[in-house]
Amino acid sequence: MSLKNLGRVEFIALQAMLMAITAFAIDAMLPALPDIAQQLSPGNPNRAQLIVTSFVLGMGIGTLFAGPISDAYGRKPVIIAGFAVFCVGAALASVAQSLEMLLAARVLQGLGVAAPRIVPVALIRDLYSGREMASIISFATMIFMLMPAVAPAFGTVIIQGFGWRGLFASFIVFAVFSALWLGLRQPETLPPANRRPLRPKLLWQGLREVLSHHTVVMCIAVMTMGFGVLFGTLSSTQQIFDITFRRGESFALWFGLIALLSLPAGFLNARLVGRLGMRRLVTLTFLAQLGITVIVLVLIRSAILPDQYAFAAYVVWAVSVFSMANIVFGNLNAIALAQLGHIAGLASSVVIAAATVLAVAVAAPLGLIFDGTPVPLLVGVAVLLALAIGLMQMMPKDVRVISPSA
Repeated sequence: MSLKNLGRVEFIALQAMLMAITAFAIDAMLPALPDIAQQLSPGNPNRAQLIVTSFVLGMGIGTLFAGPISDAYGRKPVIIAGFAVFCVGAALASVAQSLEMLLAARVLQGLGVAAPRIVPVALIRDLYSGREMASIISFATMIFMLMPAVAPAFGTVIIQGFGWRGLFASFIVFAVFSALWLGLRQPETLPPANRRPLRPKLLWQGLREVLSHHTVVMCIAVMTMGFGVLFGTLSSTQQIFDITFRRGESFALWFGLIALLSLPAGFLNARLVGRLGMRRLVTLTFLAQLGITVIVLVLIRSAILPDQYAFAAYVVWAVSVFSMANIVFGNLNAIALAQLGHIAGLASSVVIAAATVLAVAVAAPLGLIFDGTPVPLLVGVAVLLALAIGLMQMMPKDVRVISPSA
């Protein structure tokens, strides 16, 4: 059986579906944050933002293990097992009676979702490399970004009909469908002959090899800054819409519009990456994002704009943040894995786990210091972007791409 017997369109759609569980489990929860804060944390509503970062923390920790396990046992069984853990976490979250219990269940959800989040990157790397891999990931990301466009609206409908606890049943349904599609349609991409036994010594050797590449270490640092921008924005955006601009009731529609307007960035990346190269495209994107952030910060901080125009400026900025995500992360993944195809699972895990866990440390404070305005978020994002640009300048320029061995 050929490893590429799945048509390109279905292959990309399946990878997008596997990755989309992450966006669904985060973005569908955003409209529920006020209700959760009122029921479980009435004295400190900002703590409800930890619903996002606790999930991200579990996802980051789980990512460290999902890749190596998939290197030992294959991609498909690990992804399906991850969906099972995710479902257990969702079931526990649905009956949580305290914020602490809910946060613990969200960490468990994150641990499970790590497999469908990270292993598809290794699965793609089994079959593709370099700019072709970056193009595949870009198209998959572009499709999966439809989820943020519909997830908040879908979440709102569920909350209105069943309360915020009903969201977790929808997560289980989504996970089961995705697991069945993968199990029935996608051939295993890692032949037994290419698997690495799950032994501590081999894992340590692989970890040392991954971190011995200066390019990989720099990619981790840059992705930390980028994830910090994205997760910090996700954590704060519902409160900004509700409290700052008094548009809480229409938040789901606005968030969906923001996600849709950011979709062309993925298509643009797929077109430009072959011309500009991954490193240059990432750097230019960060520079553009920093410029937009500084402009919007000055406009909002100076209070020279009427409320409706300040809101429009924030929406434009939010679109630019999601557009940035559609461009930079696929390229950074491809750069990091360019010389590590023989240990793609472990390499993917180390890179994304480290960047995700470290990003929580910078994203959570951005949400917790919310003061009723977007100013703290914009200042923090500007700092992170400036750091990302500086780190990109320190990245080695001689990356040799090795074709997949599978």
